[in-house]
Amino acid sequence: MSDADRRPAAGLNTSVPNVARMNDYFLGGKDNFAADRKAAEEVLAIAPEIRTMAQEAQAFLRRVTSYLIEQGMTQFVVLGSGLPTRNNVHQVAQAIAPDTRVVYVATDPVVLSHARAMLATNPHTTIVEGDVLHPRELLNDPELRRLIDLDLPVAVLILSALQFIPDEDDPHKNVAILRDAVPTGSHFAIGHVVFDTRPEAAGPLVDIYRKVLSRHEDASRRSDQVLRFFDGLELVEPGLVYVRHWRPDNPLATQGREKTWTMGGVARKTED
Repeated sequence: MSDADRRPAAGLNTSVPNVARMNDYFLGGKDNFAADRKAAEEVLAIAPEIRTMAQEAQAFLRRVTSYLIEQGMTQFVVLGSGLPTRNNVHQVAQAIAPDTRVVYVATDPVVLSHARAMLATNPHTTIVEGDVLHPRELLNDPELRRLIDLDLPVAVLILSALQFIPDEDDPHKNVAILRDAVPTGSHFAIGHVVFDTRPEAAGPLVDIYRKVLSRHEDASRRSDQVLRFFDGLELVEPGLVYVRHWRPDNPLATQGREKTWTMGGVARKTED
């Protein structure tokens, strides 16, 4: 289907690249337009491994979700949700524990529109408008509170949003507010692109995403800066690692030179 054959939702500007649709393109999806593909190809020209990184991030999300269900988590809040794909959090979680409740959080109108349509018939899953930079407003959202009991442990997943938020917006402080607002026994899963092994790619990639997001600040981080998001929490094994090394299904697949550079970890809140 060509772009001309599609009917984008009213009010959506498909001539401007969109991060969620770019990621859809990296994953081989069809919910993207010419502007998204052009920007995505500019990214791939600098770092062709980005396509593999998108796939590894999806696999990490699946393993993290399964792990959290095994730990008894029955409530999930997923911040910075992208376009619905296969093996979304609610699909993985509810396949194991059907009564699991999942709330996706996004500000992107593309994501909100797609997710609302997809989740309309799922009574245990919804999406709300919000972001990690407004944690108090998010936790008071009536639709979120309809499904999530904040007196019980919650799994908070922030697997892609933080890497687009510069320090000027104080994301570490806002993650800490979320941490303090949920009860003991809650878990946080965080994923983040780092530039430890590809410092030469940071500048060109940041420039592309600054244009896409209409921002001027640099949101790139090293692994030690990402580790700060887990302050006040107890990291579970194997800690903050490249995502392919986080409890892999096949340990043999992680051998060899590290070619991608997304890190992730899961941590538990052990005390208020």
